[in-house]
Amino acid sequence: MRRLLATILTLLTCYTYGQDKYNYVNFNKLTEIKGTEYVIATIENRGKIETNSKYLLFINTLNGKTKQIDFPKDAYIAEIEQIKIDSLGINLILVAAKTVNLDNNKGIDWNDPEQIIILSTNGQERTQLTDDKYFVRTWIINRLTGGIVITGYYDTNNNGKYDKTDKNEILIYDLKTLKLISKI
Repeated sequence: MRRLLATILTLLTCYTYGQDKYNYVNFNKLTEIKGTEYVIATIENRGKIETNSKYLLFINTLNGKTKQIDFPKDAYIAEIEQIKIDSLGINLILVAAKTVNLDNNKGIDWNDPEQIIILSTNGQERTQLTDDKYFVRTWIINRLTGGIVITGYYDTNNNGKYDKTDKNEILIYDLKTLKLISKI
């Protein structure tokens, strides 16, 4: 019995180790954070069939220290943008990404909502501005006031489609406090 158990464990170890040769790390994009010593790397760990993990890596170019911001493995990161307004003391990273499987199907896809996430320039602080159920359409930043205006809708009937019964809203956030100012 011991020999059989040892043989099975050995074969299982060899099999799982053999599968590891198909894992790849993809560095998709490097983004400099102006006015800081940081660079952001967008990274995917891919296996033979699927993505195993997805994250942003904040790299301090002075000392090599890093901070990892994890996302679901099937998340879709649409855009990474630095918001730097010196006159208001604002220096943030905006990430537009699909990170929630709202319809609970096989994974995050085009029918799921996009969220607006704000990160500090060193990756230490993370704030999701929009609700998980809010479908972001567009946004713009007013550099005079430091406000961000976000348009979108709530899927009120939970059918995964934009239709007449859905509630359209315009959200205005203050980028200094990251608080909601108004819903229109």
